[in-house]
Amino acid sequence: MYKKSISEQEFIELWSRYKSVSKMSKLLGVTERNISGRRRRIEEKTGIRLDSVDARFKRSIAHIGIAKSSGARYGLGIENGVVLVFSDAHFWPGVRTTAFRGLLWAIKNLKPKAIINNGDAFDGASISRHPRIGWDSKPSVIQELHACEASLGEIEEAASGAKLIWALGNHDARFENRLANTVPEYMAVGGFKLSDHFPSWIPCWSCWPTEEVVVKHRIKGGVHATHNNTVNSGISTVTGHLHSLKVTPFADYRGNRFGVDTGTLADTGGPQFTDYLEDSPVNWRSGFAVLTFHNGRLLWPELVHKFDEDKIEFRGQVVDVSKI
Repeated sequence: MYKKSISEQEFIELWSRYKSVSKMSKLLGVTERNISGRRRRIEEKTGIRLDSVDARFKRSIAHIGIAKSSGARYGLGIENGVVLVFSDAHFWPGVRTTAFRGLLWAIKNLKPKAIINNGDAFDGASISRHPRIGWDSKPSVIQELHACEASLGEIEEAASGAKLIWALGNHDARFENRLANTVPEYMAVGGFKLSDHFPSWIPCWSCWPTEEVVVKHRIKGGVHATHNNTVNSGISTVTGHLHSLKVTPFADYRGNRFGVDTGTLADTGGPQFTDYLEDSPVNWRSGFAVLTFHNGRLLWPELVHKFDEDKIEFRGQVVDVSKI
């Protein structure tokens, strides 16, 4: 392990050999966030692309029992422990929400085995298919990427060895869709995939904590989506997209299973939503979900909800997260 700081040239030479945030972190004895940040700064300063082949993106995906893995699925195989699931953060420059600080509190206190970002961490406001409303101001793609890097970096630092999974959402897809449709000749160029910018997070379309639980950004739509999701899938389903934050139980001959909506990590009245909602009321809630497994079985899902500014509610208690 290196005992001293290294120059930019030394960093570039080491990167060309290892091409891995995790390996560089172990080699240099600094955090993965530190490695990712320095890599980005060197790229911006020198114009040199430091492409990643981090081993975590080469992990084979476990077989999921009902279907063969294809890379779109990621199996966790959780027997016992906690999995935190947040979604629809729509990270925005300069915004650090109560629910986000509540997530950091939960990571510290619940010690999860995995943290699942269930889609739409990246908003893509400036590359949306929707037209601008008047002269509204939207952050650029690079500003949004930096906002995501800052917020996800805080989660990475707090995670303390928990697996970090990113089940991609429709807003996340805007990043690659715009590039694929505009400059298809650049396919496979480093940096043209959203996951290139977040090497600590394992990308997938769906994450399977067990064979009886699936976490993905969206399935059905509408007010009864959580009910319809679990009825139609035959297993417990955990989705985002609709921002509703709720648990819907369903029972049949097989026993109980659950449809869970993980709400939004953003504030429901945040700048991401202000203009296109036209000041209309929405049936949304700010928070995230806590999944606890016992001997491979999902216990009744729990929700963490924004109670008030700087306060969250969980298990009948109100917790002040203003100093986080």
